[in-house]
Amino acid sequence: MIQQLRGTVIEAGATTFTIDVGGVGFKALTTPATAAGLRLGESTTVHTSLVVREDSMTLFGFDDPGERDAFELVQTASGVGPKLAVAIVSVLSPAELRHAVSSEDLARLCSVPGIGRKGAQKMVIELKDKVLLLADVTGEAKAPAPTTEVWREQVSEGLQGLGWSTRDAATACDNVAHLVQADPSMSIGSLMRSALNSLAKR
Repeated sequence: MIQQLRGTVIEAGATTFTIDVGGVGFKALTTPATAAGLRLGESTTVHTSLVVREDSMTLFGFDDPGERDAFELVQTASGVGPKLAVAIVSVLSPAELRHAVSSEDLARLCSVPGIGRKGAQKMVIELKDKVLLLADVTGEAKAPAPTTEVWREQVSEGLQGLGWSTRDAATACDNVAHLVQADPSMSIGSLMRSALNSLAKR
């Protein structure tokens, strides 16, 4: 199992990246917040999880080992595959996930795109004991503070990478613009979570 990669970032998209490790390029899917923190040509370390299927092997990479652990944990719940797991860790940090499940906060779990009330109830039942094993970390990606309007492009691309339309992404960016004005140092990860929450409440 590939648990960690250290190398040079040679490609970075809204929800994917490629890292060169000793001349071998590893492409991985990731959360918008982690992708936003990567810079081409820079050396970095990512924490990874390899999902093996009959017809594919897909690598997922995360800035924080706690996010990787949460990604793997939620997939032990019935009906949660890799795509939904990425959405979960994009919206909820490991600490937030642990609290939502242990306190049976269905509304918080339903703020994740793709999770309805029944799905949230299943997660609570199946993960309530397991989630206590998650490390006590915030899971906030180490993305730099967004600069003027650059944040809008990164958040929009991230939302579209999770399946939202261009119009929905633009609306979500408008919904969180006041947060950037109030706190210019707010990270892309925090903006992504706020944007996703605003879409979930519609």
